[in-house]
Amino acid sequence: MYIAEQFSIFMVNKPGVLAQVLGDFARAKINIIAITMMDSVEHGVMRVIFAAPKKAKEVLTKLNMPYNKTEVLCVNLTNKAGALATVVERLAKNHINISYAYCTAGAKGGRTTGVLKVADVKKAMKVLQQNQKKYSKSQPVVRRSQSSRK
Repeated sequence: MYIAEQFSIFMVNKPGVLAQVLGDFARAKINIIAITMMDSVEHGVMRVIFAAPKKAKEVLTKLNMPYNKTEVLCVNLTNKAGALATVVERLAKNHINISYAYCTAGAKGGRTTGVLKVADVKKAMKVLQQNQKKYSKSQPVVRRSQSSRK
C-alpha cells in the first residue's frame, strides 16, 4: 500500500488525441502504472499514475495539455472476487469517503492494484494498516513444502 500522485489530464474529445498523448509518453519511456478514462460530450478525462511523474509532467507541459494532480491510495490486492470489497468495507466502517476507485491488473505476483481517491489518504492508510496487522495475526501464513510446489 502506498500513496501515489495521480494526474487528471483534460483532453479534447476527438479522434487521435488519446493516441498522441499515449504515444508521447511511450516515446519518453514513461511507464503507466494505472489508467482510467471517462468522457463527456466536450472533453475526456484520463486519470493516470505514472512510474516517473516528473517526466510525465514535462511531457504534458510540452503538449500544453491541462491537468491537475492529486494524491490517491494504491492498495495491492489479490486478484480474486471480493478483494476490493473487503478494503472498501473497512474504510466505510471508519467513515472514510471514497470519491472514486479503479483497478489495474499486472501488479507483482499476479496481483492487482486498487486505486482509491479518498477524503483522507493518511487516515485510510492507517486504518488499512491496522486491519492488516489484526488480520495477519489471526490468520497464519501457510506455506507449501518444496516437494509439493512442483
